[in-house]
Amino acid sequence: MRIDEERRFFRDSLRDFLEEEVAPDVDEKDDEALSKDEIIGYQTKMKEELGIGFSPDVADDYFGDLAFYGIGSEEISRVWPSLNVTLNMSFPAMFVEFASDETKDAMMGKLETGEIIGGLGVSEPKSGTDTVHLGTTARPDGDEYVLNGQKTWVSNAPVADVLLVAAHNEETDAREMFLVDKENSPFETSELHKMGWKASPTGEVYLDDVRVPEDNNLSKMISNAVVEGKSLNEMLPYPQSVVDLFFELKPLNAIFAFMRTGMALMATGISQAALDDSVEYAKDRESFGKKIGEHQLIQEKLYGMKAKTEASRRLAYHAIDLLSEADEDARLMSSLAKGYACEKCNEVTYEGIQVHGAMGLSEEYPLERYHRDARVMTIPDGTTEVQKLIVGNEMLGLSAYS
Repeated sequence: MRIDEERRFFRDSLRDFLEEEVAPDVDEKDDEALSKDEIIGYQTKMKEELGIGFSPDVADDYFGDLAFYGIGSEEISRVWPSLNVTLNMSFPAMFVEFASDETKDAMMGKLETGEIIGGLGVSEPKSGTDTVHLGTTARPDGDEYVLNGQKTWVSNAPVADVLLVAAHNEETDAREMFLVDKENSPFETSELHKMGWKASPTGEVYLDDVRVPEDNNLSKMISNAVVEGKSLNEMLPYPQSVVDLFFELKPLNAIFAFMRTGMALMATGISQAALDDSVEYAKDRESFGKKIGEHQLIQEKLYGMKAKTEASRRLAYHAIDLLSEADEDARLMSSLAKGYACEKCNEVTYEGIQVHGAMGLSEEYPLERYHRDARVMTIPDGTTEVQKLIVGNEMLGLSAYS
């Protein structure tokens, strides 16, 4: 991906914002989940100052060039991965504009001001991200669906206004997505605690006879938009090629392709942070009468960290390019980038701790946080092992699941 003048300006502006508005908060706020008010504070600032968000007035520009999404994911994660997860996982909010009248009445004001928080409910206690065997059901009942089931490891669950929930439609036997707004379709949540991404609220969602308007079925939202005369790329803030991919891969697979590419860039951001700090430490720290950066083994470690970080970045932005072009290899590349970058992120942060020695274990330095955040990366949106099976299936046309 080429960084042209417009993209460079966005990146530099974002870096300045993060340095001034976010970095000073990380040490103080990373130990526990951000509150709803804190998240909204960051969201509204980034919308107003940088044009980042899912509200109609900024989404077309931010997602119209997927490079901006990629740069945003990497740069925010370089400073605070937890915040990146929380912001990116609000993407279901963009569908509010095309939902039922009840949902629009309840949520459009929040969407327009950037105060809405969203989440994606796919993983389940008994099946993880195995979407073929969803336990959550959607039963048609008049002009509504009745949802029953449980979702787990849902980012933003404890603070979400809207969720995009994957469920098994009992009538059609299809896997479908439903937009559930908490005001009109109340659901219960509980909080989960993690070793990393600590500031990103995560939880379980309990759907007990939750009634959702039929217009909040994702397929129905799309068809309603078409009836109203909106083309698909007018409905979604992406180039037409990306919208085409959305349906070529099926909506859930396309969503995962975007999320996995974002995860690869998030891992790259963490790796870059660990590399940057290690380079500076190697320049300043002295042992055995010289800077530790003069020791050959330290230089060897930095070489490996740099190579893994750059390779991760190239794979991730290549996936961005393929998504932008609706290339048939987009799903393969998103899984390849996610699997590789998240594994290498663990290796880079490990070596960063080694460069720092005992100080790498200290909470006075960020290396231990980088390593905890990195360790989480290989699990969400499909484990590394799942990514390997997806890539194998895409290359061979043979599924390891069947």
